[in-house]
Amino acid sequence: MKTLKWLIGAVILTTLFSIIIIKPIPFLFYQDLPYLGFLGRVLYIIILACFLVIYRIWRGPTGADRIVAVDILGIMIVGLCAVLTISTHRSWYIDIGIAWALQSFISTLALSKYLEGRDFDE
Repeated sequence: MKTLKWLIGAVILTTLFSIIIIKPIPFLFYQDLPYLGFLGRVLYIIILACFLVIYRIWRGPTGADRIVAVDILGIMIVGLCAVLTISTHRSWYIDIGIAWALQSFISTLALSKYLEGRDFDE
């Protein structure tokens, strides 16, 4: 049964990545960029990976798995902000990415200390 679930998941992910690579939908980008197709594909792959990480946060078997997934989600949000900065020519996305990285780092430290059973002031 577990092998069947893994196989179904692999088929779904392969199909989604194939759709993203073959034909992305550029809806946030300027049309005069020479690398429009690449940015569209990167954007959709990051969004798909974010949904997979959110699933891991929701269904994580242990608290440590959830903490690692939250940290990975923070890294992907920063990457998403970088792609949006390049594609839309608006620099305030980088500010959001920096703030998100700082919050993600602090929350990962706090959750790790909580799971370890120590106080926050140690």
